[in-house]
Amino acid sequence: MSAWLAARVTDAIASGALPVGGRLPTSRDLAAELGVSRGVVTEAYRRLAEGGHVVGRGRAGTVVAHAPPLTSPGPDTPPPPVRFAEPDLGVFGALRAAEAPIDLTPGVPDLAAFPRSAWLRSERAVLHDLPPGGLGYSDPAGVPVFRAAVAAWLARYRGITVAAEEIVVVAGVAQALAILARVLPAIGVDRVAVEDPGSFGARRQLEAWGMPTSPVPVDALGLDVAALAADGAPAVLVTPAHQFPTGVLLDGTRRRDLARWADSGGWILEDDYDAEHRYDRAPATALRATMTDRICYAGSLSKTLAPALRVGWLVVPPRLRTTVVAAKRDLDLGNPTLPQLVLARLMDSGDLERHLRSVRSRHRRRRDAMVAALRTHLPDATIHGAAAGLHLTVTYDGDPGSDVEVAAAALERGVKLHPLSWHRSADGAPGLVLGYAAASPSQIVDGVATVGDVRHPGGR
Repeated sequence: MSAWLAARVTDAIASGALPVGGRLPTSRDLAAELGVSRGVVTEAYRRLAEGGHVVGRGRAGTVVAHAPPLTSPGPDTPPPPVRFAEPDLGVFGALRAAEAPIDLTPGVPDLAAFPRSAWLRSERAVLHDLPPGGLGYSDPAGVPVFRAAVAAWLARYRGITVAAEEIVVVAGVAQALAILARVLPAIGVDRVAVEDPGSFGARRQLEAWGMPTSPVPVDALGLDVAALAADGAPAVLVTPAHQFPTGVLLDGTRRRDLARWADSGGWILEDDYDAEHRYDRAPATALRATMTDRICYAGSLSKTLAPALRVGWLVVPPRLRTTVVAAKRDLDLGNPTLPQLVLARLMDSGDLERHLRSVRSRHRRRRDAMVAALRTHLPDATIHGAAAGLHLTVTYDGDPGSDVEVAAAALERGVKLHPLSWHRSADGAPGLVLGYAAASPSQIVDGVATVGDVRHPGGR
């Protein structure tokens, strides 16, 4: 009953019937009106609060804080089918558009926690102070004040010493890879090795811009550098801080091996994926903090704030900087100025740091809920990557193609997730990639229980 009530209230908020800022009835009044126990309403309100849709305001009662998007497509625009067995770049968009009450897809932060009030304060201040000339075209490498804020952020959180002038602002890591695919051939890079398993989207992004890729295996210590050397690719794309999707941290010995490989002429493309979201120990230092001459370093705010911002950064060695800025200019003349100025204020004021501390705490609770649910409902699975990030990966015994079947069956039952095989090039154990940051603990438990029913129909 509580789940039903929470779903109905969520629908009312999404449709505008309950506007943001509006107050919900007290649990006592609503229970009396519906003829249910007060505990049913209290539990429903708790679920809504976990999902970020409402917030308790003491004597002001329970207030609507966030309106989720309407998920029902229009009658003339049915969502595209999700072809689990035929992964391509379109399958991710199809999965995002698919209707499902529980979304456990990886790579999405807690969007309900976006610091709207801090953003609005900073935006008002920016518009108040901005001279007319500030609304014109800006440097294609980015607004200087934002590049300076990013440099300070990288020094504090990633151990990277870099001048503001060395930073190129980009539309996320995806655009950073597109730019690198365009400029690296000029220095002899005709192929990029990628981690296997590794991000399907990153691999296809490089290939879409004409850069061939080749898979190099990842094990419990991270990228297999000996296999990289045997592969012969002149460059490699790595996620050393929190490997996607396995979650492994690149081992210290492997880091040294990778540095020697780069010293011998290799190029490293470092995607600092999930770097700030480490829960049980301090974040690992970025490779770029100790190696500078052969590393192209990319990061973004997609996992810290929201993917919709499309803001990230790229730091490259001096010999590539001019061509990288020229490629950025050719692509779009530079990122929008106003969001950069707002983000600079959020960074300089400490608001972004406070937001990060807050969501880390929420993410940790949701991770713990997922780990506990997996141990209960998928006891035969091995959990990977629990120390950091916004997702977990599980592997289990079975036919390598079975994870596609599990993901498809889970979607039919209202749960979205990724099969691990989407992110593999070579054969390997089946598994699932499960995001937890954007779902409430109760949704996580219900979603994992559904996956457990799919994996073990009729019980274990």
